[in-house]
Amino acid sequence: MKTWVYIDHFKGEAVSASWEAIGVGKSFGSVTALVFGSGVESLVTAAFEFGADEVTLVEDAALADFRAETYASTLSALASVGNPDLILLPTSFRAREMAAMSAIDLNSGVLIDVTALEVKGEKITAIRPIYEGKLQERTVCAAKPQFITLRGRAFPRPAREPGRSGTINRAAAKTEALTSVEGYSASESGVSINDAGIIVAGGRGVSNNPSLGLDEKATAEKGFTLIGELASLLGGAIGASRAAVDAGYIPYSHQVGQTGKVVSPDLYIAAGISGSIQHVVGIRTAKLVIAINKDAEAPIFTVARYGVVGDLFTFLPLLTAAFKQKLGK
Repeated sequence: MKTWVYIDHFKGEAVSASWEAIGVGKSFGSVTALVFGSGVESLVTAAFEFGADEVTLVEDAALADFRAETYASTLSALASVGNPDLILLPTSFRAREMAAMSAIDLNSGVLIDVTALEVKGEKITAIRPIYEGKLQERTVCAAKPQFITLRGRAFPRPAREPGRSGTINRAAAKTEALTSVEGYSASESGVSINDAGIIVAGGRGVSNNPSLGLDEKATAEKGFTLIGELASLLGGAIGASRAAVDAGYIPYSHQVGQTGKVVSPDLYIAAGISGSIQHVVGIRTAKLVIAINKDAEAPIFTVARYGVVGDLFTFLPLLTAAFKQKLGK
């Protein structure tokens, strides 16, 4: 099977699931990684070290900023000549848009947010969650190339082999587009919730502590400070419920759930999150969920393996202190 893997990135910083996609591709045979952009030589090196046998590099100043038109057109042009059987991409906003547009160009289809694959000969059956994660759908794409986007952390990342190399093939970009990038602002730095193995998240409860004598906004700021301290200590990311984002306590980039990001961490600590179905959808594939909430009847406890009925403002400092002692920090 001829497999291509698209390496999604922002300004040369790769989406971790791109490397997981290489690992999936290697289970079918050799892999050609696709690297688009400007000044992205480090991604070529990394692609080889994570297992790619070849890299198709498309480097052009017009690709410095992501635009779905130029990226999808470039992918379509390459695929129409190279005739791959399968194109794997990480499930990200950029890659999903790009895959959809390219699939239209090539009269094919896209299987989105896949969490498992079954292969029999040339037939690939993709398994993905549907109906808010309550069911697993098994589906196939009859056309070729098959476009499949993989959920981050649903597949193991291959071990990196420093110094590993392979063949680099350079190709031209398709730069014609009706849109142009006038500017953008990047969100704050830190561990991305997409890639994080540990996420500490806060909900509306971060603003609920009258004993502090603070207004709602100041109380929420204090709550997310406690959440951030624990996340930083554990090398994790800060998450949030939609309620916390809608209230303006924290930017949307941290939102977990049906209208935010679906995450698959090893550990998810939910502090002051009630556990609406929209939020639970985003954490169904978390390996371990710990809930902290003053309401013993909060729905979040039905999906948590461990639950603490208590005030996050009291418990989080104790938990952080315990981890500091355990980790010797």
